[in-house]
Amino acid sequence: MKKLCPECNDPIVGRTDKKFCSDGCRNSYNNRVNKDQKNLIRNINNRLRKNWRILESINPQQKTKTTRDKLIAAGFDFNYFTSIYTTKSGTVYYFVYDQGYLPLENQYYAVVKRE
Repeated sequence: MKKLCPECNDPIVGRTDKKFCSDGCRNSYNNRVNKDQKNLIRNINNRLRKNWRILESINPQQKTKTTRDKLIAAGFDFNYFTSIYTTKSGTVYYFVYDQGYLPLENQYYAVVKRE
């Protein structure tokens, strides 16, 4: 009994443990199967990258202060960050890769870069 390629249904020739007739069919099959997961990851990475670019543009001197309104106007999404750093005194910084922000009073934020 001949095995058939799960992507194109052509007969598989070669090793007995081979699952696809070609690399192209293997790639097409795996891309189709993983499409939803890849889209979710891609969308999250795009949001993180956008947040990082916004912080980077606001913070050219490694440390600055800005308002929540300026961040939101630039398209910043406070739901997406890569890590949280809590200092010994209990201050909580939110980081998007190496760019971080600290909520201050009156809708202000300190923006810092981690070395």
